[in-house]
Amino acid sequence: MSISIISLIWLTLWINMAQLQQGGPDEKEKTTALKDLLSRIDLDELMKKDEPPLEFPDTLEGFEYAFNEKGQLRHIATGEPFVFNAREDLHRWNQKRYEALGEIITKYVYELLEKDCKLKKVSLPEGYGVIVLNPNENYIEVEKTKSQMHLYSDGSDEPAEKRERKDKTFKEAKKRRDFYEKYRNPQKEKEMVPLYIRDNGSPEEHLIYVWDHFITHSAAENTFFVAHSYGGLAFVELMIQREADVKNKVTAVALTDSVHNVWHQEAGKTIREWMREVDKQGLRKKIICKGIAVACYRKHYHRDGKSSIRNCCNWVSSSEPLDTSVESMLPDCPRVSAGTERHELTSWKSLPSIFKFFTEASEAKNSSLKAALTRRSHRIKHEEI
Repeated sequence: MSISIISLIWLTLWINMAQLQQGGPDEKEKTTALKDLLSRIDLDELMKKDEPPLEFPDTLEGFEYAFNEKGQLRHIATGEPFVFNAREDLHRWNQKRYEALGEIITKYVYELLEKDCKLKKVSLPEGYGVIVLNPNENYIEVEKTKSQMHLYSDGSDEPAEKRERKDKTFKEAKKRRDFYEKYRNPQKEKEMVPLYIRDNGSPEEHLIYVWDHFITHSAAENTFFVAHSYGGLAFVELMIQREADVKNKVTAVALTDSVHNVWHQEAGKTIREWMREVDKQGLRKKIICKGIAVACYRKHYHRDGKSSIRNCCNWVSSSEPLDTSVESMLPDCPRVSAGTERHELTSWKSLPSIFKFFTEASEAKNSSLKAALTRRSHRIKHEEI
């Protein structure tokens, strides 16, 4: 295993300090002088000399990787999956290499969506059968100048509460970035500043913006959500902010290994009841099909024989077969197995069940509307008589 120059320097200094601390007054003076020397060492400069340049290819072929017929990323020569630690003891370099490859893969996925799925990439899509949100793209980074010191907080005409919320989001995000930036980018010469997208400075804000400007104006009779991981948290926040509108517009919600928490997000009682299965008395129902709680996650029956339709279901990572009921300690939406223990595969594995879930929700909604129209028609005829 190779040892970097920085490691050798620190090891030598550490040994010297340990030896000096065991001596008398003279040694203590030497210790003080050594500490002063340490404070003057520019670790960033040492890192730059110890690490190779942060320059990487701009194509998959340049990285010597390609996707096989199964859609798996594999090394062209060895056929092995991606290896993060391409170079020993160079974590920052490996991280930057990983991020550079990730950017190329992101572009590749966009190309697949456009070519194979016939989707069109526009800044803010409207009028399509499918809307793919990108809640993680909340800002761009530009070189910091004096005139950009307060660019984010220039909304002087905004309400104070909204401005304070934006400032808090900005400061928390900046603190996290500053903490990791020196570790991940030791060769970075220029100080960068994030320019947040207006009204889209976080995944939650992005979803609310798309809801207000596009989803609510769509002519779709049925609106469905598929929200993976943090997307589930963003959806719960949407419900908190737009509860009545969501209940009126959304037919069903499919979560896949969602990380939301109705308690921490302070979702109200009516939201929690909408997300889980409850009867008119607020009693939770268990679903049993042939002795096993599977595949009936959409519909069950009350004591009076009337069916009740679930609004939400969460397919979670589990070793159980697909659609097997998974217990939860929270008063939350029903949880069923996605048929895989891998978080990133939960959406793909549960896709057939999700579409069945949506189909049953749509059919139930249409049946309910027809029944309501029939009752209304009978009432009108009775009044005429």
